[in-house]
Amino acid sequence: HVQLVESGGGSVQAGGSLTLSCAASGTGDGSELKCMAWFRQAPGKEREGVAAKCTGVGVTYNDDSVKDRFTIEDNANYAVDLQMNSLKPEDTGMYYCAIYPRGLEIQTVIARRVGYWGQGTQVTVS
Repeated sequence: HVQLVESGGGSVQAGGSLTLSCAASGTGDGSELKCMAWFRQAPGKEREGVAAKCTGVGVTYNDDSVKDRFTIEDNANYAVDLQMNSLKPEDTGMYYCAIYPRGLEIQTVIARRVGYWGQGTQVTVS
């Protein structure tokens, strides 16, 4: 049974930094779940991809506004961090971590909730 646990959310002032962490357990050996990614959902808005890291593919930043400010990196096997710098009020939202197979469009992952998802961690920037 795959589970994801997110941590690191909180409230910061604009210009500040936060690091979100996500760890997956129960994936087993030889898992097909090769991508770990962060998504976010602002109040009243659709969920959107932020950044993904896929084994054998590399890193993808899905939102141009975060490319120079956010960094996704491995923390351990089946664990990733999202380092967020120069935070802006528009970065406010619930941040979700997910693990899913490679080869899928990010919108498909979101729409069909492919793979396994965490419960989310709130980030508030004021």
